[in-house]
Amino acid sequence: MHVCVLGAGIVGLATAWRLNRQGFQVSVIDRAAPGAGASGGNGAQLSYSYVQPLADPSIWKQLPKLLLSPSSPLKLRPQLDPLQWRWALAFLAACNARTSHESTASLLALAARSRAAFEAMRADIAPDCDFSATGKLVLYASAASLAGAQRQLELQRTMGSQQRLVTADECIAIEPALASYRARIAGAVHTPSECAADCLKVCTELLRALRARGVRFMLDTEITGFDARNGRVAAVHTAAGDVEADAFVMALGTASHRLGRQLGAYLPVYPLKGYSITVDVDPTPGAAPQVSVTDSVRKVVFARIGSRLRVAGMAELVGHDSSIPAQRIEALAEATRAVFPRAGRLEALQPWTGMRPATPTGVPIVGRLAGAPSNMLFNTGHGALGFTLAFGSAERVAEALD
Repeated sequence: MHVCVLGAGIVGLATAWRLNRQGFQVSVIDRAAPGAGASGGNGAQLSYSYVQPLADPSIWKQLPKLLLSPSSPLKLRPQLDPLQWRWALAFLAACNARTSHESTASLLALAARSRAAFEAMRADIAPDCDFSATGKLVLYASAASLAGAQRQLELQRTMGSQQRLVTADECIAIEPALASYRARIAGAVHTPSECAADCLKVCTELLRALRARGVRFMLDTEITGFDARNGRVAAVHTAAGDVEADAFVMALGTASHRLGRQLGAYLPVYPLKGYSITVDVDPTPGAAPQVSVTDSVRKVVFARIGSRLRVAGMAELVGHDSSIPAQRIEALAEATRAVFPRAGRLEALQPWTGMRPATPTGVPIVGRLAGAPSNMLFNTGHGALGFTLAFGSAERVAEALD
């Protein structure tokens, strides 16, 4: 059975890896190089046990400040785009306790599968990807925000997550590089089992391994449409000609909505634009963090990947705008100076932006959809958790095809 995977980001490549292991003949098509989209410069954290969805009841109190503050990590630029408005309204509708609890349960279950599958991949191909398993701290600046974090922690604990609240002093003991930031820490959630890796390196290593195992790659190849008939897709149209297959998997990130519409499927996937910088770290002990850190106030994540520090954040609903405003990069640099002032030289930072494909609830779309051809499966909408969930959702796609 020949399966054609559309998309060579981490989700598409994880899908191709799983299908290849299962014995399928696999082809992969993408308009760019592997990891060139939202995967390449992402936050690098593998958050298997702390997966609080963006759509959360706490958003309502934060919304005025998030939308109106010039320094807000959230930005909305209204577009003449019905999808943006429909997505935004669905997102606000999902900001309630019941939906947040259901989404948390779904994401944790998928993350647990993803952890196991990612470890199987590492055991299989031994990728050079700066992997570490040093845990994660999520920092909170006030007693009120810490209380909210405790409620989420208790919810996740009932679902199997192992984590605990720690004091500011315990944070410093866990990650000495936070010492100068102690006055800004009311407490934190510590998850010892969390991991980090360079997603772009994982993509590159998967490409190498899959090519060696006979997977066909058509890169720099634009997908233009489909030959769909009798409720099935016979072929995908590309700039290099038609590609026939027995089944297809759409893992095209933010492009999934547009191409899904061609097949009669509505995918509520909209780009949440994010940014990152990558800094060469000062090797002095205690200067740069070893543990992954999330600053909940700034909505910025810090992850150590080898001799570099990845700093990522922001969530902008601005359409498909790939520009990199200097003030957004400076905000990440300023966050780094504030939290880890001795981490490294910020004059040589590497700026990046990517369009995270997000659903309103934060739960990805995996499998078949009503109205779409029966041999087209979807694997998209992972938002900021694409790296974390990619190998778990690939497992689900493989099960649906088996």
